[in-house]
Amino acid sequence: MEPSYGNKMPLSLHFRNYGNGKPLLILHGLFGLADNWQTFAKQISAEGFEVFALDMRNHGSSPHTDEFNYTLMASDLKFFMQEHQLNNAVVLGHSMGGKTAMQFALSYPELTDKLIVVDIAPHYYPPHHQQILKALHAVDLDTVNTRSDADKILAGYIDDFGTRQFLLKNLYWQGDKLQWRFNLSVLSEQIDSVGQEINSDYPFLKPTLFIRGEKSSYIKPDDFDDIKRLFPKAAIATAPAAGHWVHADNPVWFFETVKNFLQNSSSC
Repeated sequence: MEPSYGNKMPLSLHFRNYGNGKPLLILHGLFGLADNWQTFAKQISAEGFEVFALDMRNHGSSPHTDEFNYTLMASDLKFFMQEHQLNNAVVLGHSMGGKTAMQFALSYPELTDKLIVVDIAPHYYPPHHQQILKALHAVDLDTVNTRSDADKILAGYIDDFGTRQFLLKNLYWQGDKLQWRFNLSVLSEQIDSVGQEINSDYPFLKPTLFIRGEKSSYIKPDDFDDIKRLFPKAAIATAPAAGHWVHADNPVWFFETVKNFLQNSSSC
């Protein structure tokens, strides 16, 4: 099993690196990992960016810890920038990563040049991943020896093939045994932390883009005022024919929209 640190110190995060230029940090969502963003990261790096796709704590190849909340994940990001001598970055986050990105921008505006939040609002979301957690806990890694066997078990709980494949990307061999890359026990115990509200007495005053999926209910029109209160310079764009995974559902629109925002918005 991966080590459990059980402390409140920032962690050194695993990452994938692409291109050269202005730093752009990509933060994945719950149960995700940096590799989910490989296609987009390579594309946007060709536009003059050095892209760092991160594995968040308790995900991917980053360390596991008993402590899990947005304040700590924002401090992980600050520590990452210090480690890699990055002074001012574009920060893009999806879902859980979007909430981390919001927390980071509000806590460390001097380190954030521009902010992009994908299909998540600042408000509190009640736990809604119970079925996925049931499915993951049903996979007995003491007896399951192939991804196809794991998929058969997941299919008893999750109908959507794409969701199952997204989860199965986290299975890897450790010796002669399959393991999950995410910290399933801590994510299960602290799932309420994933939905926690992001708030601040001081708004983030630099260019911000919120992207919502047309078929997603994560950002509703009722959320726009709250978004504007915390991020007064926010533009809100809706991706046609896209659900929660906007970058996968409509990749061409997503890339062009992000590129246009980065090229045409000024942080001055």
